[in-house]
Amino acid sequence: MSPAGGNSFPIALLGRRDQPTDALRDYCHWLAGALNRRGIQMEITEVPWESQGFPAALVQLWRRCKDWQGRWVLVQYTALGWSRRGFPLGFLWVLRVLQRNGARCVVVFHDALPYGGTRRIDQMRRACQLWVMRRAYQWAERSVLTIPLDHVGWLPPQPTKAAFIPIGANLPPVAMNDVGTRVTPATKTVAVFGITGEPATLSEVRDIGYALKRAKGKLGELRLVALGRGSSEAEPALRRELDGSGVEALVLGLLPPDEIAKTLAHADVLLFVRGGVSSRRGSALAGIACGLPIVGYKGPETGFPITEAGLELVANGDRDALAAALDHVLGDDRLRQDLRRRSLSAHADYFSWEKIAERFAAELSYG
Repeated sequence: MSPAGGNSFPIALLGRRDQPTDALRDYCHWLAGALNRRGIQMEITEVPWESQGFPAALVQLWRRCKDWQGRWVLVQYTALGWSRRGFPLGFLWVLRVLQRNGARCVVVFHDALPYGGTRRIDQMRRACQLWVMRRAYQWAERSVLTIPLDHVGWLPPQPTKAAFIPIGANLPPVAMNDVGTRVTPATKTVAVFGITGEPATLSEVRDIGYALKRAKGKLGELRLVALGRGSSEAEPALRRELDGSGVEALVLGLLPPDEIAKTLAHADVLLFVRGGVSSRRGSALAGIACGLPIVGYKGPETGFPITEAGLELVANGDRDALAAALDHVLGDDRLRQDLRRRSLSAHADYFSWEKIAERFAAELSYG
């Protein structure tokens, strides 16, 4: 049960903590649980550079990782995990410290594409991120990306050291008899899980409002349930957008994982407007895990295997097409049930934590 050339179990290494929720740490805990069920005990630790500063945190890491020789260290990469402003140069120092002490580095790229933007600072940030990711790929023994490799332009033509392993939903399994039930069968429920903070909030709220108001005009009773990160902050804007529409709005904010799963399982559709649906977007994967059809936007990261789920996707930013897709799914019971089955099947085949742990075990040569 040990890796080729190694002598112990893996370590997941994290950077800066996110607030008020930390999806990356949740990811590591769910992955650790699934690996543990395979007899692989993964340790989770962090580099506290934000509280200590990088020099002190690297000295501490140097002392600790002297005992990690020959062990796989899964270093979790996001640009903001290693920099307050998205210039993650410190990430490369972390890799150097690990390598100098004999650790076997696996970089898990959760941000596999650089940030957008047209300002000069955005261009500098993007150039920095691309440089760091290319160097990290070169230096690491293995790399794991959470979107398909052919969607990542900075990889070499034949990225033999890279593997695509999607993330899973940070939720407990949903009982099949919970999927598809509704408190009020006559009222269709549209779930929105997570709303991006400013400056994107208003654009997303307008997309949500436009689609819901169009659907309400054709379908009658309609309920919005907004939950997750950013939903409480967006509540005033949501209520203003839906004022006078007749759409019932329920904003739940942050919930425990079991309550999230239960709430999503009782919805009819997940409406996803936070950019394109992709295999690294935990909010979309939560809907798939709960057997929901997803109506939303497609983008540059949209590809197999998430396209095997029950998706109705339109061009990014096309509100008319988004509204038509939502109306179509809500108004066709047979289509909605077919999309539910596709989501559940895709989750079982690609996005369950057992499948993800199986892929990691194979990549790291655990028998």
